[in-house]
Amino acid sequence: MGTVITVIVIALVVIAAAAALFAYQRRKSGQLQERFGPEYERTIEQSGDRRSAERDLRQREQRRAKLDVHPLTGESAERYRTEWLTLQQSFVDAPADAVEQADQLVLRMMRESGYPVDDFDQRADDISVDHPDVAQNYRQAHAVAVAQTRGEADTEDLRQAVTAYRRLVEVLLDDDGRSLNGRHHTGPREQS
Repeated sequence: MGTVITVIVIALVVIAAAAALFAYQRRKSGQLQERFGPEYERTIEQSGDRRSAERDLRQREQRRAKLDVHPLTGESAERYRTEWLTLQQSFVDAPADAVEQADQLVLRMMRESGYPVDDFDQRADDISVDHPDVAQNYRQAHAVAVAQTRGEADTEDLRQAVTAYRRLVEVLLDDDGRSLNGRHHTGPREQS
């Protein structure tokens, strides 16, 4: 009888431990999903495996924690804000040039903010930690910029790319507390 009770107790402990582990993993998954939003789903879709996707997202967070990313100075932000507005106005006459300039503007803004910029995929992954809601926009805009250099993007593609770049420019400028329209932003970040 004592052996049966011991086996039952051990089985209950194992079941309780498994349930606790399952609950812990679900909570961690939920936190990652909430933190990364659409980037979470994109990463799972790309990897085909939830566990490896979540490992990738945690590694991104660890990498990002080691970077010295900081808001643009007020002077730099104002200069970029002005450059962006000029770039948008030039789109009507030269959409391909505007997309190329937008790609380079974002690159310079990220570099000045402290993001490593050597590899596009790494840049997109790094920005996804701080701004997961615009990381996919950045990927799409950059893909159009690359396609445009091969003559494979039409005007609508270019328009969508500039719109996507605008979302990233806004969040990089907003990191200093001001939006593209120059007003101070004090509330929670708006989803684009």
